[in-house]
Amino acid sequence: MMIRIRSRDGLERVTIDNQHITVAQLKALIESQLRVPVPNQIVSTNQNLLLAKTANDIARFTDMSNPQTLISSLGITHGSMIYLAYEGERTVAGPNFHPSGSFGRKMTMDDLIAKQMRVTRQENPHCELVSFDRDAANAFQHYVNESLAFAVKRGGIMYGTVSPEGKVEVNFIYEPPQQGTEENLILLRDPDEENLVEAIAMGLGMRKVGFIFTQTISQNKKDYTMSNAEILQAVELHGQSDLKEWVTAVVKLEVNEDGGADVHFEAFQMSDICVRLFKEGWFETEILEEVDPKLSRMKKDVVVGVKDTREVDNDFYLVVVKIFDHQGPLSTTFPIENRNSPVTMKALKNHLDRTKNLPFVKRISDFHLLLLVAKFLDINADVPALAECVLTQSSVPEGYQLLIESIAGAA
Repeated sequence: MMIRIRSRDGLERVTIDNQHITVAQLKALIESQLRVPVPNQIVSTNQNLLLAKTANDIARFTDMSNPQTLISSLGITHGSMIYLAYEGERTVAGPNFHPSGSFGRKMTMDDLIAKQMRVTRQENPHCELVSFDRDAANAFQHYVNESLAFAVKRGGIMYGTVSPEGKVEVNFIYEPPQQGTEENLILLRDPDEENLVEAIAMGLGMRKVGFIFTQTISQNKKDYTMSNAEILQAVELHGQSDLKEWVTAVVKLEVNEDGGADVHFEAFQMSDICVRLFKEGWFETEILEEVDPKLSRMKKDVVVGVKDTREVDNDFYLVVVKIFDHQGPLSTTFPIENRNSPVTMKALKNHLDRTKNLPFVKRISDFHLLLLVAKFLDINADVPALAECVLTQSSVPEGYQLLIESIAGAA
């Protein structure tokens, strides 16, 4: 029978006589067939092993740590996938040269360039950590969980600040017009609305810092961290930004120990090589159904580990970012744009009535409220000025107060 082994070098196979061997015997076969010494091996049935960066992270994968465990007791059968992490370099059998020139296969300039395009793991992100405003993160996941039931995908653009040390703080999430299905997310970008968002962000002293999207329940059964379609969408948005600390966040449901489901946030950066390959047009952007979603197809060969290939495991492109949370300067109690129910003036009136015991600047310290009001203001002068009042928590000029109350009164 055959066992598939996925490591930092890609997908390989090990042949075994039967499924009733021990973990120790499997490791011996990996050493003899794949040239990875047994003492260097860490094996697990958990794909997250390949994302572990430190010895402490790797030590948490203990499902195959007992050498006497029968692999059949772990559910490993013909065709099963095992994940392998190892230290050091490998000695790979076979010739390590490729003839070229007049004495062998002729190589084009494209071949030579491709030989130099190596895809390796990026160990460290440019982003020190990402911290989510608790209310903004909760408003996003609550809608996906309660209203969409994680049945279709949802996305948003994250705005906030970046510290000189590379710490990203997400303080609000703008949800553009979009169409989500079980497998795909199409952002129907509205340039006029996005210009208003940028004007508000500028007044708040914030900027675009990343992309957040959800995976659906059906994707939980898939063997990948991010699919090839998700990689393409994430790297395109990353590439459009001029921010080296740009973050991509994934929200999904995970089964907990009690059999229930917990909402789980993960954060990544697309690696430098991923962004470069995308900008230089190496990615196949038309995704065919027969292509494994955990692999991204290239238009030309790249070098992964010791092999030339046109299929790269998506995990090679992901750099894990630590997640924290904080209480940001904005509230997130106003209805959010571009969801199932349009945001009306009545919502504005109800919000102002409900918060009338607060100072006016506190009542409007909500990005989603500012976005609604901004449609009635001058984008170049009024929108940044009103947002700056929120930033400094200073008193709102009477003219703006009257305008906002009259908009609400028209409901």
